[in-house]
Amino acid sequence: MDQQAMLTRDLVLRICATATEFDLDWIEFDRKIVAPFTAARDTSLIERITAAAAAVGVDHVLICRTRSEYAYEPVIQVRAATSSLIGVIRSWGDTPTDFLVCLEDLSAAVLVTADELTVAAGPADYVAAFVGDDIGRARAEFAETAHTRNDPELLQAAVRYGCLDPAGRDKRKPRGDVGERVSAWGEALRDRSPRSVARARAVRGAWGWIALLLLALAALVVPAIPTALTAVALTVWLLAQLAWLARSRTLSFAALLRLTVLGALALGPIAFLELAVAALLRLDPFDPLASVAVAVPVEEVAKFLPFLVFWLVARRRMRRFAAVDYLLAAAACGAGFQLAETVATVLSADETAFHPLPQGGAFTLFPGWLEIPWADIRFSGHAVTTGLVGATLGIAVVGRRLYGAKLWLLPPLALGAAALEHLTFNALLAGLEPTALTATVFALYGNGAATRWLLLLFLVCGVLLDYRMQRLAAHTTPPLPGKAPLRRLAAQAYGRAVWYRSHLPGDIAPLFRRIALAWARLPVTLVEAAAAILHEYTVQLAAASRGPTALCTGWRVLRRRREHAMGVARAAGQPTRVPDRDKLAAEADGLLVRLGLATPAALAVCAAAAAVVDSLDPGVLGGAYALPTLLAVTAWFTALPTADAVWVLVGAGALVSLLASGWSVPRDQPNPRRFLRTPRATIGAVLGAAAPGQLPYAAVGMLGLLLPKSTARLLVRSR
Repeated sequence: MDQQAMLTRDLVLRICATATEFDLDWIEFDRKIVAPFTAARDTSLIERITAAAAAVGVDHVLICRTRSEYAYEPVIQVRAATSSLIGVIRSWGDTPTDFLVCLEDLSAAVLVTADELTVAAGPADYVAAFVGDDIGRARAEFAETAHTRNDPELLQAAVRYGCLDPAGRDKRKPRGDVGERVSAWGEALRDRSPRSVARARAVRGAWGWIALLLLALAALVVPAIPTALTAVALTVWLLAQLAWLARSRTLSFAALLRLTVLGALALGPIAFLELAVAALLRLDPFDPLASVAVAVPVEEVAKFLPFLVFWLVARRRMRRFAAVDYLLAAAACGAGFQLAETVATVLSADETAFHPLPQGGAFTLFPGWLEIPWADIRFSGHAVTTGLVGATLGIAVVGRRLYGAKLWLLPPLALGAAALEHLTFNALLAGLEPTALTATVFALYGNGAATRWLLLLFLVCGVLLDYRMQRLAAHTTPPLPGKAPLRRLAAQAYGRAVWYRSHLPGDIAPLFRRIALAWARLPVTLVEAAAAILHEYTVQLAAASRGPTALCTGWRVLRRRREHAMGVARAAGQPTRVPDRDKLAAEADGLLVRLGLATPAALAVCAAAAAVVDSLDPGVLGGAYALPTLLAVTAWFTALPTADAVWVLVGAGALVSLLASGWSVPRDQPNPRRFLRTPRATIGAVLGAAAPGQLPYAAVGMLGLLLPKSTARLLVRSR
């Protein structure tokens, strides 16, 4: 606070609408969490005010009476201690009055009325000190109390702060999109016919192992298939790295692999689109110039076709995307496109020509790049470049309400960087000489070596943004079991930020003020994100020690909880975007208890490409892009003997089915104790939970059994 004492009028006008109500504009600023509650006017309430101040690491608070007759009294700054607050309140006399206690930077406050109504507003940790960790449940209980008592003051507060819908409000929600209807149908089927669903899972698991056997047999007939499978494994490993690092994601790994399949199938439409653009530009599609002038702009944009399909099918689901979900979805689309190009090149490769293949290994960060050794040029791969564009797009979409429309400058810059890298690589493969400006800019960019690290940087920024957004939905998101770690460090960081913000000079330039505020906020964001990540890991460890079933349940609850939080935070008060909280809360409570499609499309693309093979001659082309690659592999396929062609189709179908299904987190774990009683059901459960793509989950679950049961003690009980 400034040296000159602040008048009560000035403080109340900034925070309050009336003597007993917070100002809604002040609440909306920084998206504060609000929780009204009832409490007796005794020492325990003052102790909760003191505990709330300690939860955010402040030593001093501001206190004043809010009624108009006290408007010209000075605001009192006192230590955040019970005795100090009680002393000030007693100095006002014995008559109950309305008063306000807030932090020095006005980022949080509690409004105590003369009756039993009390309202706390601020960050989640501050409000949780008053009503408990489950703020959503406390708000619902307040609304129920107001409705039961039919108290006008409580009802008005419940409506004003969003705990209770106002009378006459339309509660109907629009019909869900295709994705939500399919998901709801699946949930209903699991509840209505569990045995049928269990049989379907068993069939899926059995088919996965049959497909794996067919793929192995096809590899014995077609010598190039093992090399292609290496590229597939590299692609899955790349996506696994991204999914593991993206701790705030709401997309499942199975969804990423389905998008990869769609990205691979997009090779055909992209090739025909390049043919149409070349015809429109009156350019020979097999001219080396076409690999630059046509391939680069078309491919960099058309790689997002699966992303567009996802939006058309599940646009409401995309409204609950985290920032890193855009990165993951875009990277999966790009990875599928590059995988299709690589497999087609491997199968139809001419041994006399140079064909760069994806590089990387088990201990390589973001593998899959293509390299030209003699030119020291590297193309980071379509997964990384497309993921970079998706990362900036996600940050812009999710963060625009916090940081403004200036974030929309990032996606065009990222798209330009991806196009520059792709253009330079294609030009060198085609024997073209880049312009001096292009070569200079690309050299400053690190000749393609910087893209992976930029992607990692934007991934970290996306995770930090997501966890900050999720904290804005703490008023409705069910809490995780136990207490979050690093609470003391988080309180110190927030308290330091309060001190910085409250001691900024009043005449500082707006630009420097924004920089100083961002610098004060950065440690808070870092610590809160780290605390959330560590808390989720602790829950996973505790669940793993209870067995695979609890671990798989924990994985699903964590992802669905993040999805709910992102939906609430991005909706900003629009309930049509928000999934059901009650169902999620029931799943979270259940965890707490445990702790104490594409093959026909591929054949259609091959048939369509075969129709134009006879009329186009790919000739000799040093650089490869979608159109010549598709034509070359189609020509290779049509020249195969019938038996070999059949095995190629069998292998392609098996590979597509392996990638498109069997990667979800297992729902039902087999029980060995029931084998002698119901051997058929037990074998079916084993097949349903042990499809090829589900083996990593099973391995982690088995490792969790090695943990001692005392691991659950890492979670300090919070309720």
